[in-house]
Amino acid sequence: MRSVVLTKGVPDFREGQVSFDEDGHLERGKTPTVMNPNDKHALRAALQTKVRHGGTVSLMSMGPPGYAEILHEGMEDVYADDLYLLSDREMGAADTWATAMTVATGIEHLDETPDLIFAGFKTADGETGHTGPQTEWCLNINDALPDYPLITHVVAMDIDEDEGVVRTKRLVEGDISEIETVEADLPAFVVADPEFEATYRKADHRLRHKDFRAQTRDRAAEFAEYLADDTDTDPTDFADFHMWNHEDLNLDPDFIGLDGSPTIVAGVDPIPKAPSEREATMIEPDDEEGMEEVFEQLQPYAAGD
Repeated sequence: MRSVVLTKGVPDFREGQVSFDEDGHLERGKTPTVMNPNDKHALRAALQTKVRHGGTVSLMSMGPPGYAEILHEGMEDVYADDLYLLSDREMGAADTWATAMTVATGIEHLDETPDLIFAGFKTADGETGHTGPQTEWCLNINDALPDYPLITHVVAMDIDEDEGVVRTKRLVEGDISEIETVEADLPAFVVADPEFEATYRKADHRLRHKDFRAQTRDRAAEFAEYLADDTDTDPTDFADFHMWNHEDLNLDPDFIGLDGSPTIVAGVDPIPKAPSEREATMIEPDDEEGMEEVFEQLQPYAAGD
């Protein structure tokens, strides 16, 4: 069972981490980048598939060379057998459509056609939720690949290998939230919902999950050594890391990156910063009167009031 998980690096939006210029534009060079949080749910869905059914899990991203650290984060925090980074200047400043075209071509160039492709619900910076479904559409217009049915908002899933199908539960939100059961033929494209929870009910699954996590953390530590080695800054020396540019993928620069992006950004509203100073009262543990006051303040919340 070959699974591919798509991910993206996004700005670290925690308080104090985001930097804007005087026009309100995000300064990515001065803002730390982290793995998109929603993509970790997709990785967990792929890991569940590997634990239950075997196979491999590949993690793929498009971005600058520094995104190798994002892929390392995905390997270290969740799981991935190997890593793929699509990267060069021609791919820069792409909107969701140009990104989808590039990523779909990257999937096409894998040595094995994936049985399952996973994507996160949406990214923390764009919030469009477009890239996953658009990538699925791009895959399906390629006659060299099988059709991938798209299942979104997946909160639980299982695979029937004998029948060649994936059975999922997806969250449908409207006036009320409902759970819908969907069955689709493999291969399939799955967009994991933030409510997705991996389950390991069998003892051998739990043991296998523990072993896989240990193995991938060992490889992640080895990859970190490559990234930190100032004498050899080429992470492609790491056997499980592959970096492809637009020439490797035979992509026309006119159809990727900024030139291939039909989206026009009319404006950007900066995230308001929290006050730089806050009132705080320091209370020492041996200050009985002060601790009693803290208890009185917290007691209504503990009681549910």
